[in-house]
Amino acid sequence: MEIGLTRAIDCLCDFTYDFYWQHRGSRLSPSGVIPYQAGTSYTYKDLVECLKRGEDVHIKGDAGKRLGSSLGVDLKFFGGTGRALKTGSIIVDGNVDTRMGISMVSGAIYVKGAARQPLGNIIEVESDMAGYHKYRSITGLLHEGLKEMLIPPNIFTGDCLLIKDGLLRDTLAARLDSDRKVIVEGDAGMSTAILMKRGSICVDGNAGMNAGVLLEGGMLTVKDAGEFAGAYMRDGILIISGNAQGYIGANLKGGTIFYRGKAMGKTATLDDSNIKVLTRLLGISRVEAMMFKKYGSF
Repeated sequence: MEIGLTRAIDCLCDFTYDFYWQHRGSRLSPSGVIPYQAGTSYTYKDLVECLKRGEDVHIKGDAGKRLGSSLGVDLKFFGGTGRALKTGSIIVDGNVDTRMGISMVSGAIYVKGAARQPLGNIIEVESDMAGYHKYRSITGLLHEGLKEMLIPPNIFTGDCLLIKDGLLRDTLAARLDSDRKVIVEGDAGMSTAILMKRGSICVDGNAGMNAGVLLEGGMLTVKDAGEFAGAYMRDGILIISGNAQGYIGANLKGGTIFYRGKAMGKTATLDDSNIKVLTRLLGISRVEAMMFKKYGSF
């Protein structure tokens, strides 16, 4: 499918339709015709369904924010399984605005121009299309393995993806369900490890707002975090070795949060097994581990 645009439009190829369950059509209707098309009258749903069929969407012009949001997710809200789908690729002949590939789990996005930060859950790989940058889902790469060479300085070795490029990414490792590891040298954007079920993510800088939100398993270790770290957690472990802002563990349903900073809300005493976990994972002494607070569903 080819669509020409005279202006950059947000939420193209967005499998959530700008989080439709929140606004129920007040912001975007799946059946709405995409504005500023040149010679076509495709709807937002037309593009998503094309990708679900395994076909490509070729955008002639610039794309706006949230391009390819949740690309490849068979969303339960729309009657799906919640699992990943194989999809076609998105090809953009211009530039792309922020949060491209947010919560993306499969497929690929090709961009001839530049993509603005923060990016989504994507990483650049060696392109098989001349003149285009190619981006794959970080979650998809961890699930399926490396098919193309990563663009340096990022490295994928064994079961570990080392991200060293310093780019800010939202929803890093969203929906990860694989016993693999991601290490970020630097900061991450909002909603790191959202809906992760298995795996290990380590951010040696600030993980931003909503770190570990809706975590369902696995482990997220960060130095610092913004507000609402661990909000709506259902399972898994979140470790914050530095500082966090307010509302840690808001509406926590399950799992455990270990936090070294000033206590916020109800905490529990660490037992010996907790201390051993922290000393092993963080490489700290027993005395240092005992300085952490424990949050859980009590």
